[in-house]
Amino acid sequence: MKTMRINDKEYHVVKLLGHGKGGYSYLVSDGKQQYVGKQIHHEPCDYYQFGNKIEAEKNDYQRLLRTGIRIPEMIDLDEERERILKEYINGPTIYDMVLHDQMKEEYLEQIKQMCRKVYSLHLNIDYFPTNFVIQDEMIYYIDYECNDYMEEWNFENWGIKYWSKTPEFLEYSLQVE
Repeated sequence: MKTMRINDKEYHVVKLLGHGKGGYSYLVSDGKQQYVGKQIHHEPCDYYQFGNKIEAEKNDYQRLLRTGIRIPEMIDLDEERERILKEYINGPTIYDMVLHDQMKEEYLEQIKQMCRKVYSLHLNIDYFPTNFVIQDEMIYYIDYECNDYMEEWNFENWGIKYWSKTPEFLEYSLQVE
């Protein structure tokens, strides 16, 4: 894909940033500024059930805004093409920091602060470390996925397994190499 049209505007695709269970995220540019263009996909996912993905993204974004955690701004939404234009948060992911032995205690403190905010609204976010980017020493949750709170999927019971070089983290890192 060389370009991505979102509503009435065309963006140059710079590179693929990542592929998740809900879509592909690309670094895109309008010639002046960089953004993230997300294209929803409908590939099967054996461990997660989806409804209307673009509607879920829109609704989850609104839910996350109420939490007060740091997330990228949703700039545009093209429901027909199932595409989202987001603010680009430039920096390494928590996954990269763990992989390269650069994880800091202050990042764990920041995720715990985020947890308090989302838990207070009875929500969980996707705590997988590729969903968190560090910019100016601040962690941003760059995904919009959130779900009703379930203890088994909270940070302390699930997410923490991937925020250091645990057997779960190392197994995942071997799969993506």
